[in-house]
Amino acid sequence: MTQHLAAPTSGTESVNPGERPEWWREAVIYQVYPRSFADGNGDGMGDLEGVRRRLPYLKALGVDAVWLSPFYASPQADAGYDVADYRAIDPMFGTLHDADAVIRDAHALGLRIIVDLVPNHCSDQHDWFQRALAEGPGSPLRERFHFRTGQGHAGELPPNDWESIFGGPAWTRTKNPDGTHGDWYLHLFAPEQPDFNWEHPAVQDEFRSILRFWLDMGTDGFRIDVAHGLVKAAGLPDMGHAGQLRLLGNQALPFFDQDGVHEIYRSWRKVLDEYAGDRIGVAEAWTPSAERTALYLRPDELHQAFNFHYLGTGWNAAALREAIDASLDAMRPVAAPSTWVLSNHDVVRHATRFADESAEQGLRRARAAALLMLALPGSAYVYQGEELGLPEVTDLPDEVRQDPSFFKENGQDGLRDGCRVPLPWSGTEAPYGFGPAAGGPSWLPQPASWAELSVEAQTGDPDSTLELYRSALALRREHPALGAGDAVEWLDAPEGVLAFRRTARVDGGAAWHGDFLCTVNTTSEPVRLPAPGRPLLASVPLAAPGDETELPADSAVWWAT
Repeated sequence: MTQHLAAPTSGTESVNPGERPEWWREAVIYQVYPRSFADGNGDGMGDLEGVRRRLPYLKALGVDAVWLSPFYASPQADAGYDVADYRAIDPMFGTLHDADAVIRDAHALGLRIIVDLVPNHCSDQHDWFQRALAEGPGSPLRERFHFRTGQGHAGELPPNDWESIFGGPAWTRTKNPDGTHGDWYLHLFAPEQPDFNWEHPAVQDEFRSILRFWLDMGTDGFRIDVAHGLVKAAGLPDMGHAGQLRLLGNQALPFFDQDGVHEIYRSWRKVLDEYAGDRIGVAEAWTPSAERTALYLRPDELHQAFNFHYLGTGWNAAALREAIDASLDAMRPVAAPSTWVLSNHDVVRHATRFADESAEQGLRRARAAALLMLALPGSAYVYQGEELGLPEVTDLPDEVRQDPSFFKENGQDGLRDGCRVPLPWSGTEAPYGFGPAAGGPSWLPQPASWAELSVEAQTGDPDSTLELYRSALALRREHPALGAGDAVEWLDAPEGVLAFRRTARVDGGAAWHGDFLCTVNTTSEPVRLPAPGRPLLASVPLAAPGDETELPADSAVWWAT
């Protein structure tokens, strides 16, 4: 049974959203985690050459842009989020020539490239930090970071009670050049990731220069890591209690979402606007509310922010509707697009998160959630492998794990490796086309069951998750009611069912005429309701509707009205 139930019979060729002004308002952006996407040289680690070779796949999938997670020179203490040189490529990923080739080939295919930028912290191997350590207390270079004397009789206690996101104190004590105990430095993440002091002009100047370096290379924008963390409360005040990680994204914290970050992004917006082609900034900003997130998206700041409130919403119609309304309501006053995302490199894949009873249930819900996400107004993010229906790998042996939080006592669960297992591309033997040779290495082991989830195995199978995504992305590009916008019209629906209409923004000979309607059944039982129109796409096999139709359990259907 094919899920693409109807196709336009006439009309003009659709316009690539990537070619439209303000392309980012409706773009579908695909996240590539380079070490796990494709291995071009057979060493078991994904690289930029692997990305370059697979760009035609992403074009055929139907996305508009590609976001690359960090590939900079790094000791890899935190999978590249500890940057030693922001203008160099780590040899494990290739060279600057490889980065240039990826950007050029992507542009030739009509794809845009967004690169990750890590401004909150760097690697402890960064030249600035190494020189600050070598010069000792009183060095002006230490003012570019947060060095402080300790508390206690001999400075043996951390300067305050802040906790690292990876567990333990957010401070590490240094040794002076003469070997004596020295000052402490702040690191909200691993000790190998010292935080920059963004009140220092040299830090601000350096990052504006880094922006220009990559914009001159041709990149189309930046995903800004820990965008909410750059500015700390004056005086670095104590929190007054432990268990601070439980407050992340829920309450005001002295080290996150301080108002001073906005002046930084105003200065960055001026740099972005110097370049033609709608170059963008995307905030990874964990905030207590959608309204606080919207502040990052005022007209003179950034363009998008990840919608973590939506990502964290469970498979429940009422909760999803509330999250959708809150997101759209918050973005409307600042005229910014809402973004929708289900998975990324830091969270359990949603095919597993939604699996209350079984993996089969999780996949059904994941497919329905994808159609819901792609039907909403604004921009959507797809994490590599979700278009294959990949589940989380939950049984990785401890000896292969590399997530730094896994090794921190009292830290997080440390299970992010499970969503970072390399993709299966083809064949029946590991690494399933991830590398050039059958039986070759892979930096994390892949499950044997992934042979049937590979790109090769799913291509051409009308019931596969890959073909569902391809059909959905094609329809989203073609239908004038989909893509950019700031509202949905909710329709009456039974409990546990979402139903909304989107009205076509333009006609002008478009391939599709009329409105678009989406129905989502989040319950575990089929639900009957009046057929709202002609079915276009369904996440599960759908009986031909008459005056009434039956929505299967955990399903989504797109309709033409």
